[in-house]
Amino acid sequence: MGSKDESNSKSHNQVVVIMVPFPAQGHLNQLLHMSCLILSHNIPVHYVGTSTHNRQATIRVQGWDQNFISKIHFHHFNVPPFDSPPPNPNSESKFPSHLIPSFEASSHLREHVKELMQSLSPVFKRVVVIHDSLMASVVQDAANIENVENYTFHSTCAFTVFSFFWEKMGKPPLQTSHILQFPSLEGCFIPQIIDFIAAQKEFLKLNDGNIYNTSRAIESTYMELIEKITCSKKHWAVGPFNPLTIEKKDSKGRHSCIEWLDKKEPNSVIYVSFGTTTTLVEEQIQQIAIGLEQSKKNFIWVLRDADKGDIFEGNEVKRHELPKGFEESVKEMGLIVRDWAPQLEILNHPSTGGFTSHCGWNSCLESISMGVPIAAWPMHSDQPRNSVLIAQVLKVGLVVKEWDKRHELVTALDIENVVRRLLETKEGDEMRQKALNLKNDIHKSMDEGGVSRKEMDSFIDHITR
Repeated sequence: MGSKDESNSKSHNQVVVIMVPFPAQGHLNQLLHMSCLILSHNIPVHYVGTSTHNRQATIRVQGWDQNFISKIHFHHFNVPPFDSPPPNPNSESKFPSHLIPSFEASSHLREHVKELMQSLSPVFKRVVVIHDSLMASVVQDAANIENVENYTFHSTCAFTVFSFFWEKMGKPPLQTSHILQFPSLEGCFIPQIIDFIAAQKEFLKLNDGNIYNTSRAIESTYMELIEKITCSKKHWAVGPFNPLTIEKKDSKGRHSCIEWLDKKEPNSVIYVSFGTTTTLVEEQIQQIAIGLEQSKKNFIWVLRDADKGDIFEGNEVKRHELPKGFEESVKEMGLIVRDWAPQLEILNHPSTGGFTSHCGWNSCLESISMGVPIAAWPMHSDQPRNSVLIAQVLKVGLVVKEWDKRHELVTALDIENVVRRLLETKEGDEMRQKALNLKNDIHKSMDEGGVSRKEMDSFIDHITR
């Protein structure tokens, strides 16, 4: 039994949340957004990582007031020094294997997280740990502390999570018409990462439930299928985490590309960005450039290499060679962005009519929640399966490159055709309308009484019970 003072303090301080993200942008970002959502329920949040990755997450987050973010307790823990090599565009797999040293270094956060749980446990009635599915080994000690609960966050869509679970179970027969031909996992991951994921599996059994950054408004079928095949666990679809309304900034705080978009017609611009883990070969960059120019359509193209493990180390930005005279000849219709681009603001802008994307889940959900259809060009990991959700299930996109043709060059003509299909055909208009319908469904789901709001309320009620 604790002292009387201690039990009083416990009843006074009910619940605290510890967030343990995986150290790659698409993962850091989602759990920082979720931290803000939980904080808005007046529950204190502790966000755990290296100083490098915490800084990366906070300088890039969009849609939240920095004063609000500063209320999160960031813990900058030390891990062994790790190599931060540049990406290799010519490697056999598109998987960002150059990030593996930073992934492995972060597995050394276990001791720090254990000490944080132990320090918060006597002060709060309940300590709630929300960890990325790839960080399960780091939070394994939660199982040994009486008032600590541990929830797994899945950083991709329910469709893709279901496909992984179902295949792992040997594809048991299910009475549903919603199982499609999933793209093969070949080429999605490299052996080191498959081993890394496998090592997390035994610790995932220790969790008290699962959280998804999606909405039943768009993925109820796949949430139900997950629930059917993992009957004992609780599942909450509480997304999207990204803000749905983006406040207009005054000209001082705006990125130059937003002012550029202001001068364009509605739905007249294709946004081209392949996320933070893709590096293209020079030949492919040349083809994209020629295709965009030949399409005669407005475009914003974010042309940058994949992040390094430490994005602040050696700030030299590699400038890719574009065809001679290209930037001059497209200067009225095209904008090349070589630094960090405000993606949510771009997708939210009325001039943006389509998004050529690698189909990372952050990008997919941001695009759908802003009502923008997608030209899907998956590169690795969950992206090939996410692209099936986009193109075949939700029907808010078309495929630039089928997964089984991933080693083939996408030609300038392919690029030109995709851009034109999205921006100037009836098919493109229909996809845009479907995307707008989904946007409306998502917005309704986040309103009072909406399905995502109810799920979030249910999760908050559960952890504060």
